[in-house]
Amino acid sequence: MYPLMIIGLLLFANPAFAQVSPVETPVKEVPIEGLSIFPNPASGQKVYINTKDGKAKKVEIYNVLGNAILSAQLIGNELNISTLEPGVYIMKIQEGKSTATRKLVVR
Repeated sequence: MYPLMIIGLLLFANPAFAQVSPVETPVKEVPIEGLSIFPNPASGQKVYINTKDGKAKKVEIYNVLGNAILSAQLIGNELNISTLEPGVYIMKIQEGKSTATRKLVVR
């Protein structure tokens, strides 16, 4: 019984047998100043996305399963959502180096 314990200790103590998984650095989200999205819940064909700087934005909309449903580059603040079915979505908005994630409800 003791020889098996010694072999087990040698196997687990040997760094060659240790599995090291890489450590992922979390992405730090830099908030978008003055972000507002309206109307939300949305019942029309458009949603307006305003920010303090008013720069061009990249907007991605995902369903609750994480599938990309819509992707758009906005120069102004108006996003056409006429193709979205009623439901709950996740919006990822990027303006310059700043990003934000928000929930969007479509009725």
